[in-house]
Amino acid sequence: MSRLFMVIGVLLLSTLMHAQAPFNLEEPVPVDPQVRMGVLENGLTYYIRHNEEPKERASFYIIQNVGAILEEDNQNGLAHFLEHMSFNGTEHFPGKGIINTLERHGVAFGRNINAYTAQDETVYNLSDVPVGPEGLIDTCLLVLHDWSDYLLLTDEEIDSERGVITEEWRTRRDSRFRIRNQFSPVLYNHSKYAKRDVIGDLDVIKHHDYNTLRKFYHDWYRTDLQAIAVVGDFDVDEVEAKVKKLFSEIKAVDKPMERYTVDIPDNEEPLYTLATDKEATRSSVALYIKSAVVKPEAKNLEYLRTEYMKGLVETMLNDRISELLQKGNPPFIHGGVGFSGFTRTSDVLYISASAKDNEEAKAFEAILKEVMRAKNFGFTPGELERAKTNMLVGFETAYKQRNKISNDRFCREYKEHYLNRTPIAGIEYEYQFGKSVIPEITVEEVSALFASAYTPHNRVIIVTGPAKEGVNHLTEAESLAIIDKVENDATISAYEDVAVADNLIEGELPAASVIATKELPQFNAVEWTLSNNAKVVYRFADYNKERVSLNAYSRGGTSLYEKSDLPTADMTTDFMGAFGLGAFDAIALNKALTGKNAEVSTRINGLSEGLYGSARTQDFETMMQLLYLHFENPRFDKEAFTALMQRNRAAIANRGDNPRQIIRDSLSFIFSDYNPRVRKIDGAYLDDVDFDRMKEIYQERFSNAADFTFFIVGDIPQETVKEMATKYIGAIKSTDSKENWVDRKVEGPKGITVKNIPLKMTTPKSTVIINYDNDIAYTPENRIMMSFLEGILDLRYTESVREKEGGTYGVGVRATSNHYPESDASLLINFDCDPDRANDLIPLIYKELEAMVKNGPSQEDVDKVRKNLLKGRKERKEKNGYWVGVLYSYYVHGVNNDDPDNYENIIENMTTKDIKKAVGKFLKKADKIQVVFEPKAEN
Repeated sequence: MSRLFMVIGVLLLSTLMHAQAPFNLEEPVPVDPQVRMGVLENGLTYYIRHNEEPKERASFYIIQNVGAILEEDNQNGLAHFLEHMSFNGTEHFPGKGIINTLERHGVAFGRNINAYTAQDETVYNLSDVPVGPEGLIDTCLLVLHDWSDYLLLTDEEIDSERGVITEEWRTRRDSRFRIRNQFSPVLYNHSKYAKRDVIGDLDVIKHHDYNTLRKFYHDWYRTDLQAIAVVGDFDVDEVEAKVKKLFSEIKAVDKPMERYTVDIPDNEEPLYTLATDKEATRSSVALYIKSAVVKPEAKNLEYLRTEYMKGLVETMLNDRISELLQKGNPPFIHGGVGFSGFTRTSDVLYISASAKDNEEAKAFEAILKEVMRAKNFGFTPGELERAKTNMLVGFETAYKQRNKISNDRFCREYKEHYLNRTPIAGIEYEYQFGKSVIPEITVEEVSALFASAYTPHNRVIIVTGPAKEGVNHLTEAESLAIIDKVENDATISAYEDVAVADNLIEGELPAASVIATKELPQFNAVEWTLSNNAKVVYRFADYNKERVSLNAYSRGGTSLYEKSDLPTADMTTDFMGAFGLGAFDAIALNKALTGKNAEVSTRINGLSEGLYGSARTQDFETMMQLLYLHFENPRFDKEAFTALMQRNRAAIANRGDNPRQIIRDSLSFIFSDYNPRVRKIDGAYLDDVDFDRMKEIYQERFSNAADFTFFIVGDIPQETVKEMATKYIGAIKSTDSKENWVDRKVEGPKGITVKNIPLKMTTPKSTVIINYDNDIAYTPENRIMMSFLEGILDLRYTESVREKEGGTYGVGVRATSNHYPESDASLLINFDCDPDRANDLIPLIYKELEAMVKNGPSQEDVDKVRKNLLKGRKERKEKNGYWVGVLYSYYVHGVNNDDPDNYENIIENMTTKDIKKAVGKFLKKADKIQVVFEPKAEN
């Protein structure tokens, strides 16, 4: 009998163990059954999936396992050049045929039609394409087909694109780019990666032989190095059949060149480099520790579990670093530790800190101490439980939102699977797997994982910062000495995890009630007036499942304060997040919210103040508690204030050396006609930020619930929202006072303003800014008219200034309408270019405007913009945020933006004559600003 009981016991134990751990970690990660995968005989891989986010849309990607790393020296930059050429003529779409064809269906170049090139990959995408128009799916597949093997690469188009890419080269060459090029040889240990920055060599861009580009294309754009991903609201069987038929026609390349990979040589001793630039604004120190990537065949369930462990380690370490930043004189401005992919063959553990001038040693030592604290003593059970709980909440949220995963996100996942064999199990599987394995992860495991990653080999130390007199940088000897000191510091002790209570509010709240109810049938919403006279507007919406959004609005803002208070008023809500709430400082609040997915933040704008929040539906009450605390028990932490001020001072120390910042500051002054209420953020500005006054201003802005309207949208029963709103919003104090904003007359200059401003800059370029402003009534017709103007000019400038002239990488166009403090509209146009070409290109900007006033836009351009506006409108309607915006606009601006008469019908009926007339009226008496920032002549 005893033997029988023993056998039964063993069987029961075995059954229990399998119930607790149903996954065999040695098994491969399964592929999501919702994706249809296959490989054609010519070697091309495909991924096809049905998805309805957005509805009636599809995205089409072609993934080339080809990048700059495959270039020869005389091809440096041509992988990227080839990407551009793919939009400049293919067998079935000559010239700009791809762009023109798709734009007729509202698919916009740049936003929906795009591509990128990296060192190891080139990826093209057609995103959010309507699937309704007959034949459009076939058209998009034909585009991918031509991108695979049928580029024309004519001499004329190659020459035409040289100028565009030259200007992209110019635009990208800022201080960060130059610094990266300095440290890349050491970071990549003098491998080929150090010689291929993707944008390439300017001489190659300008002068390469046509056949050099064609050779790269024929060598590498081939089916065995290509995958397509098609995801959207269509029949998978039909699309798969189309893919097989169309792409099987492409012949495989005979005797293809080897698609080699490049390894980064190991280094036993640490490598060091210093990279500086005159325009750099911040010093930083980073330690990279390289390791080999996990082989594709080893990316099994154990690998997936290990990735979760890495995520837990990152969360715990960075929470510790955040605590350091809350103290009075933090040792660095920002800091971080994490695991990351690096190259096709290498991963990296990075440890980085941005430092105050001449305090790189202090920053490096401080962050290394936290690393060694974790390596020597590991993590605590409390830290790990919080991190695991939040990770599981993240999985649960993603699972419940699985129907809102976008087509493009799926395509990007399939891209990673094709190139790197990153698992694509799908959220349904990962949610179940995570629930099974994450709770069982132990402190010992995550501690050992991090300790094993912090190795003495394959280290690279990178120090970067301003090349500026008086700013000294950490040397190699000093860096190594700090590492040696910290790694042998016996005084480093274990991290002490302080437990906190999780009750955000103690005691009973004052009773409240609903004193008036108003139905809003036009929105299918309801308005409640509470006993404290606060207004709450609720609409049920379940486009985003189990999510709730909050927005609150009150008039006033910084307009109510004199200029001496503006620095404090402007920065108040930036600081509040660092102070915590109620009895909890920011660190304790983060712990108290473990397992909760709820957040609320405040904002004081020029004419209003408000709150913004979101939560899972099950954490709705937590969000409402946070809302209540923001009014009734805000926290003001002097130590956190001092710490953040120290970081702000360090962050702005070198802003005046950066041309982009100088341009932003200059424009803010010019566009306000040098109004004394407009200031740049510098040391004097920060001197005027006062802690005590900050407390007063915040309490003045957020002390009267009756002066706010609260908008809540989500899939929560109306009675539950009513109950929670009454309990928490109704308990907020209120008065009979009603505030309004004050028009401080911060306006642009009248008439025509023309300025040429010389700037010191390392890479010569001109930045051209043109702005028109005119008083126009804030009506749906005028707002939509400005949207048409923006869209049409974007088309025109892309064709004339970018493509025809090759004068710029792109012309930015933004047309806006403002209601308060006075109704007006503005048109902002900007671009970068060769300084020698600015005077030739500026007239082209005006020429397009004059043509529109004289002749009106072309019917084709109007129809393209019309389609794009209607397409975007339909997509936005599928999100809860749409209804937050509709309710806000109705209460703040008095316009029902959901009414087709205020949107769709206006767009459908817009004519070229309407636009011609409106644009002429807008430009005729508009105030105009033209500013050209240009290189300062050397003495």
